[in-house]
Amino acid sequence: MMDWTDRHCRYFLRQLSSHALLYTEMVTTGALLHGDSHRFLRHDECEHPLALQLGGSVPAELAAAARMAEQAGYDEVNLNVGCPSDRVQHNMIGACLMAHPALVADCVKAMRDAVGIAVTVKHRIGINGRDSYAELCDFVGQVRDAGCRSFTVHARIAILEGLSPKENREVPPLRYEVAAQLKHDFPELEIILNGGIKTLEECREHLRTFDGVMLGREAYHNPYLLAQVDAALYGAETPVIGRAEALARMRPYIERHIAEGGAMHHVTRHVLGLGQGFPGARRFRQLLSVDVHKASDPLLVFDQAVELLSGR
Repeated sequence: MMDWTDRHCRYFLRQLSSHALLYTEMVTTGALLHGDSHRFLRHDECEHPLALQLGGSVPAELAAAARMAEQAGYDEVNLNVGCPSDRVQHNMIGACLMAHPALVADCVKAMRDAVGIAVTVKHRIGINGRDSYAELCDFVGQVRDAGCRSFTVHARIAILEGLSPKENREVPPLRYEVAAQLKHDFPELEIILNGGIKTLEECREHLRTFDGVMLGREAYHNPYLLAQVDAALYGAETPVIGRAEALARMRPYIERHIAEGGAMHHVTRHVLGLGQGFPGARRFRQLLSVDVHKASDPLLVFDQAVELLSGR
């Protein structure tokens, strides 16, 4: 989800659901410790509950980054042990760390010793060359012994050579039964399922086995799905927000962003999926991805997009 779930995206998604836990894009320890930390840590108070996802493999650096997250007000720090891309592998980040459970355990312990907020781990069910269930249990067991109590399990192995990140989300088969066995064998742990979940009906079914579900690309490409999450999964009695109202709520935020020197498309690129599922979707996307760049007053184009949604 790198370059997707930035602060603008999260602010938008929070208009749709008050209860869902939101995650940042993966941020490397180097970016926080040696780069523009304000850019990556900045968030609006409305985004809570909010987790910062970190990429790294040096315990001391992860501990320092976790302290920065806690000081910035994040509710959770999540260590990414699932990203399969070559770019992060070269820096010992992501899924390649599943081959080094003792190191992941050291990283978790260092972060837990440094902060009082939750420290969680997101991982695969294995990697090529280390894909047996026994090895998965060894990984989870060592990280559990370091103090981690919450694991988000992407129910595919990661192929570290020969597949692109996109192929790694599609080619290795989903094996929900492996994640379910993990929950059975580690009942004291919070096990959250990730991978291939597209509907609230699927969420409900998986919640009979797991402690939670994580939606990634589906929540981004079809964000209006989140508008029903609070009522369907959290038992909230508040009315489901309409598409037009959710978009209209973004106008003051966009005005502030423009006043700070930003461009409207920094925000509106994240809302294009709101049009999915109705006949005017193509026109909606054109307004906010093409016409907005030509307009002398982009907010007028934004208002047209709201009006288009209000008739649906």
